[in-house]
Amino acid sequence: MSYPTPWQGPSLPGPGAPSMLASHADRERAVDVLRAGYGEGRLDHPEFEKRVARAYSARTVGELSLLVADLPQGPAPQPMTPHGPVPPAFLPRPQPRTNGKALASMVCGVLCVATGGLTGLPAVILGHMAQSEIRRTGEAGDGMALTGLVLGWLSVTGWLVFLGLFGLLAVSATSG
Repeated sequence: MSYPTPWQGPSLPGPGAPSMLASHADRERAVDVLRAGYGEGRLDHPEFEKRVARAYSARTVGELSLLVADLPQGPAPQPMTPHGPVPPAFLPRPQPRTNGKALASMVCGVLCVATGGLTGLPAVILGHMAQSEIRRTGEAGDGMALTGLVLGWLSVTGWLVFLGLFGLLAVSATSG
């Protein structure tokens, strides 16, 4: 069997020239191309074995080139088969958007510490509004709304206790 020569014209000096001695890596690359050709069904087993033996005994790059010249130098492109759209079961679930009032409620609840409890009432109001919107629309952010509610109610309760004690002290100071 004759193999086509990949180089036309005179041999050029430098890397890849047909007369350059082959390295172990060159031989392994040629054997990899042969394996791919065998795996794709381009070579039968006896032909594959014969070419692999010749590749390992090749002395020059030119000899290796002749062994793989009639094979693609990589995997053959496969035609795209139309599979249609991806079934919804395999698509990632869209994440619901976070309710803005829930976020605002949580921020107000956290700021209760810095503002001395002044943002507690807005945290409670926004938290209740956010929870009703979340139940109605299915948005995300229920945990944020709950955080704002808890911190807001703690702040409001703290203020009520403080004002109650202040009132009791004022009443006891004026009566006594």
